[in-house]
Amino acid sequence: MRHYLVIIHRWSGLIMAAFLIVVGLTGALLPFSDPLERLINPQLFAHAQTGARPLDLATLAERAEAQEPRARVAYFGLTIPDQVSIHVVPRKDPKTGKDFPLDFDHVLLNPFTGAELGRRMEGDLTQGRINIVPFILTLHESLAMGDIGAWVLGVVALLWTLDCFLALYLTLPRGLPDFGRRWVPAWLVKKTSNSFRLNFDLHRATGLWMWPMLIVFAWSSVMFNLEPVYDAVTRTLFDYTPIEESLRTLQPSHPNLNPKLNWSEAQARGFELVAGQARIQGFHIVRPFGLAYLPELGVYDYDVRTDQDVGGRTFEAGVWLDGNTGALQKVFPPLGPRSGDAITTWLYALHWADFHDLLAYRIFVSALGLLIVALSVTGVAIWWIKRRARLYARTLRERRVS
Repeated sequence: MRHYLVIIHRWSGLIMAAFLIVVGLTGALLPFSDPLERLINPQLFAHAQTGARPLDLATLAERAEAQEPRARVAYFGLTIPDQVSIHVVPRKDPKTGKDFPLDFDHVLLNPFTGAELGRRMEGDLTQGRINIVPFILTLHESLAMGDIGAWVLGVVALLWTLDCFLALYLTLPRGLPDFGRRWVPAWLVKKTSNSFRLNFDLHRATGLWMWPMLIVFAWSSVMFNLEPVYDAVTRTLFDYTPIEESLRTLQPSHPNLNPKLNWSEAQARGFELVAGQARIQGFHIVRPFGLAYLPELGVYDYDVRTDQDVGGRTFEAGVWLDGNTGALQKVFPPLGPRSGDAITTWLYALHWADFHDLLAYRIFVSALGLLIVALSVTGVAIWWIKRRARLYARTLRERRVS
């Protein structure tokens, strides 16, 4: 049985190796995407004046739409202090009834003045260096192949998750007598000049020491790219309702391209609703974070940072309000209302190196990306050395026979 499990581990590792090398290398860069962006495109960041305060969310949305009437603000958040990246979508051309053609889907603004810093179609390398960092993200998320690439990485992530448990089992010594003492060598790298032994020890020991985080990143990758599998497993083990399923309970849910509330009115009403939820649920609002309009549902999304957030640069709490009446439609409390929601929130934060925005954790995640590459490379090296040895042994046997 163990022999066949080794074969399964070997071939699943070979299948995954190229993909894990790509996501490992890009994942090592992404925790420092902001410094990398500043180095490559310094023109995309504002120079704050002493004592300057960023404009409020509604004003930023209004100025973005005023500068480009063909586009409508879809979503944005105050992620970093000197840049606002606003995702936009095309409006309908009243003459043709079709979307205006746009060569960008993000507008970058100065958060203190609302002046435009740049625009880009994220991930499109034909636009030059302005898209190098977004392309790295696209490569990490979908191999820059859209939905097909995301699905492929989802399947790889599921295989990776299962293989993590298989690999752990293969490190265990056979039999219970003196189990602990016999398992200790698996955690160590022995001094040797034998290339096979060195690669094997590095592969096995690194996998063991990093196993908990490898599971976190493998399973969170399933969450991102193979949602039906993640949702089914999570709701089986925990109290959890997938977001798509919870949206079906939204009342009323109606498409609405032209809400009666403008950005300022939606912002004021959104803050009022979140403040009410903060009093009820016992969390404190740190600052406003994001604003969006979802025309397919007819709701505004208003998001805040709170004192209970796990992440440091994303939102975890907010509300949806009706675009016409301002009525409360849905509440997103910090960490979510259920245990499965809390687990999902933690997985998001851990995967995207956003654990309270700690520099030490970003460094750790970057190093982990390189370790994933190392695990893949050493795994391939082990297979290659053993394959070469088998071919050599076969050649010797054939010579003896002849």
